[in-house]
Amino acid sequence: MRVLVIGSGGREHALCWAIAASPLLTKLYCAPGNAGIAREAECVAIGADDSDALLDFCKREKIDLVVVGPEAPLVAGLANRLRAEGIRTFGPDAAAAQLEGSKGFSKDICAKYNIPTAAYRRFTEAGAAKAYIREMGAPIVVKADGLAAGKGVTVAMTEEEAIAAVDAAMTDGAFGAAGAELVIEECMVGEELSFFALADGETALPLASAQDHKRVGDGDTGPNTGGMGAYSPAPVCTPELERRIIDEILTPTVEAMKAEGAPFKGVLFIGLMITEEGPKVIEYNVRFGDPECQVLMMRLQSDILPALIATADGTLKNFDLRWQPKAAMTVVLASDGYPGTYQKGTVIRNVDGAEADPDVTVFHAGTARNDAGDLIATGGRVLNVTAVGDTVGAARDSAYAAVDLIQWPEGFCRRDIGHRALD
Repeated sequence: MRVLVIGSGGREHALCWAIAASPLLTKLYCAPGNAGIAREAECVAIGADDSDALLDFCKREKIDLVVVGPEAPLVAGLANRLRAEGIRTFGPDAAAAQLEGSKGFSKDICAKYNIPTAAYRRFTEAGAAKAYIREMGAPIVVKADGLAAGKGVTVAMTEEEAIAAVDAAMTDGAFGAAGAELVIEECMVGEELSFFALADGETALPLASAQDHKRVGDGDTGPNTGGMGAYSPAPVCTPELERRIIDEILTPTVEAMKAEGAPFKGVLFIGLMITEEGPKVIEYNVRFGDPECQVLMMRLQSDILPALIATADGTLKNFDLRWQPKAAMTVVLASDGYPGTYQKGTVIRNVDGAEADPDVTVFHAGTARNDAGDLIATGGRVLNVTAVGDTVGAARDSAYAAVDLIQWPEGFCRRDIGHRALD
């Protein structure tokens, strides 16, 4: 099969790494890719948002399957365009992608179909939003309705902080059009969990559990990020809890989207809060998590390509996947200053040395090569140092040993990834 993966981050590198191992594969492309992805696939200089060029490329190269990595092209309708031209595509169409594209839409789906989530209100006017905050008090959560690259959520511990978040989104335009509408909801208390499933519009196939670390600093402090590390499996996801998630959230969500005339086909990533009352939806995502995808691909024993095809073709029923019993952990190396402003173009050395351990793979999230051939940082999150081990603790030790071999003075990482599992 001739496969095109769309995207340029650590998630897409992990997907390319897994797909490249499939005996079904004859040629793998990635658009636009990065310096690490170039080891697994032929990188094509087409942006993930350039649907015209992507469509032309698929036709010219006779692509058999397109795997859309990031959410923005899905929300913009890329999967619709590809399927309309008869190109098999892994990823939901625009209507189903609204589960991530509009937090208001997803909250309304939960309310309509009795899927447990936090109490909420939607606002398009700053004054009304501020009045609601003063009425409800803090802590409270303020979310930009649209896509904001993981930065549109403020967990406000004071009313003043929440009101400042309203001003940033609605008055200052910090998130552009994504912040024109806000969702304000109760602050749930509990442990967070990332739950993934493949869905073909009818059938949902749960994947292994994972847990992400969103805050930039050790001890879960500082602003939210796209994710500073992850591990799998997550001890909090017991068999009993998994059954509740499937029965109370996953299956009802797939059935709800079908009932709404927008059957979901792709990977459904549900961010959950495990409260005293049970699991509740924090948010939906319509693509693999980043960096959770990295640990999932490291633990997956089955060939990923047939699973992606079955999802796209609507043949997931009776499909199964095998997972190795080992744990996996990924540690994100980010540019100093992330998630704020940061310098680009700094040189990174000895990534090969970090990968000398056979249990370690370094997935690239924001890298390129300069004219001298040096590996350079091009983004906020830059490398995902990923390891497997018999336990979460063993995976952690291998991952951090590899991190310490990478020479990049302008980078940093959290030093406590996996602390929830280890504690």
